[in-house]
Amino acid sequence: MLHEPATPSGKDPARLYKVRLGIWMFSFYALFYAGFVAINLISPQTMGVIIFFGLNLATVYGFALIIVALLEALVYDAMCRKKEAELEKKGKKKHLKSNTKKKGKS
Repeated sequence: MLHEPATPSGKDPARLYKVRLGIWMFSFYALFYAGFVAINLISPQTMGVIIFFGLNLATVYGFALIIVALLEALVYDAMCRKKEAELEKKGKKKHLKSNTKKKGKS
Protein backbone atom coordinates (compact mmCIF):
# COMPACT_ATOMS: atom_id res chain seq x y z
CA MET A 1 0.00 0.00 0.00
CA LEU A 2 2.18 2.78 -1.28
CA HIS A 3 0.81 6.28 -1.27
CA GLU A 4 1.68 8.15 -4.42
CA PRO A 5 1.48 11.94 -4.89
CA ALA A 6 -1.94 13.15 -6.00
CA THR A 7 -0.40 15.12 -8.84
CA PRO A 8 2.70 14.25 -10.83
CA SER A 9 5.69 16.34 -9.86
CA GLY A 10 8.38 17.35 -12.26
CA LYS A 11 11.44 19.52 -12.07
CA ASP A 12 10.80 22.67 -10.03
CA PRO A 13 12.31 25.72 -11.76
CA ALA A 14 11.91 27.77 -8.56
CA ARG A 15 13.83 25.26 -6.45
CA LEU A 16 16.99 27.33 -5.98
CA TYR A 17 14.96 30.43 -5.13
CA LYS A 18 12.99 28.48 -2.53
CA VAL A 19 16.13 27.01 -0.98
CA ARG A 20 17.86 30.40 -0.72
CA LEU A 21 14.75 32.07 0.69
CA GLY A 22 14.26 29.26 3.19
CA ILE A 23 17.85 29.49 4.39
CA TRP A 24 17.61 33.26 4.88
CA MET A 25 14.32 32.98 6.74
CA PHE A 26 15.61 30.12 8.89
CA SER A 27 18.75 32.14 9.71
CA PHE A 28 16.67 35.13 10.78
CA TYR A 29 14.43 32.97 12.96
CA ALA A 30 17.41 31.13 14.45
CA LEU A 31 18.98 34.46 15.48
CA PHE A 32 15.66 35.61 16.95
CA TYR A 33 15.39 32.36 18.92
CA ALA A 34 19.05 32.58 19.94
CA GLY A 35 18.22 35.94 21.52
CA PHE A 36 15.58 34.22 23.65
CA VAL A 37 18.04 31.52 24.71
CA ALA A 38 20.80 34.07 25.37
CA ILE A 39 18.57 36.13 27.66
CA ASN A 40 17.69 32.97 29.59
CA LEU A 41 21.36 32.00 29.93
CA ILE A 42 22.85 35.40 30.69
CA SER A 43 20.12 37.03 32.74
CA PRO A 44 17.23 34.70 33.60
CA GLN A 45 15.71 37.23 36.01
CA THR A 46 15.14 39.54 33.03
CA MET A 47 12.53 37.12 31.73
CA GLY A 48 10.40 37.93 34.77
CA VAL A 49 10.25 41.65 34.00
CA ILE A 50 6.71 42.84 33.24
CA ILE A 51 6.56 44.26 29.69
CA PHE A 52 2.90 45.24 29.21
CA PHE A 53 -0.61 44.19 30.25
CA GLY A 54 0.90 42.28 33.15
CA LEU A 55 2.80 39.90 30.85
CA ASN A 56 6.45 39.20 31.51
CA LEU A 57 9.22 39.15 28.90
CA ALA A 58 9.24 35.35 28.70
CA THR A 59 5.56 35.27 27.73
CA VAL A 60 5.79 38.17 25.28
CA TYR A 61 8.95 36.77 23.65
CA GLY A 62 7.39 33.30 23.47
CA PHE A 63 4.29 34.62 21.72
CA ALA A 64 6.51 36.71 19.44
CA LEU A 65 8.41 33.55 18.45
CA ILE A 66 5.15 31.85 17.52
CA ILE A 67 3.78 34.85 15.62
CA VAL A 68 7.04 35.41 13.73
CA ALA A 69 7.10 31.74 12.70
CA LEU A 70 3.55 31.98 11.35
CA LEU A 71 4.30 35.25 9.54
CA GLU A 72 7.44 33.77 8.02
CA ALA A 73 5.43 30.81 6.75
CA LEU A 74 2.89 33.12 5.10
CA VAL A 75 5.60 35.32 3.58
CA TYR A 76 7.51 32.26 2.33
CA ASP A 77 4.38 30.84 0.72
CA ALA A 78 3.46 34.16 -0.94
CA MET A 79 6.98 34.77 -2.25
CA CYS A 80 7.33 31.22 -3.59
CA ARG A 81 3.95 31.37 -5.32
CA LYS A 82 4.89 34.70 -6.90
CA LYS A 83 8.21 33.31 -8.14
CA GLU A 84 6.57 30.15 -9.50
CA ALA A 85 3.98 32.23 -11.38
CA GLU A 86 6.74 34.47 -12.74
CA LEU A 87 8.81 31.51 -13.95
CA GLU A 88 5.74 29.80 -15.40
CA LYS A 89 4.90 32.96 -17.34
CA LYS A 90 8.47 33.16 -18.68
CA GLY A 91 8.35 29.48 -19.61
CA LYS A 92 5.13 29.94 -21.56
CA LYS A 93 6.59 32.93 -23.43
CA LYS A 94 9.68 30.89 -24.37
CA HIS A 95 7.49 28.01 -25.46
CA LEU A 96 5.35 30.30 -27.63
CA LYS A 97 8.42 31.95 -29.20
CA SER A 98 10.00 28.60 -30.02
CA ASN A 99 6.74 27.34 -31.57
CA THR A 100 6.34 30.44 -33.77
CA LYS A 101 9.95 30.12 -34.97
CA LYS A 102 9.40 26.46 -35.85
CA LYS A 103 6.19 27.27 -37.74
CA GLY A 104 7.90 30.04 -39.68
CA LYS A 105 10.69 27.70 -40.85
CA SER A 106 8.40 25.01 -42.22
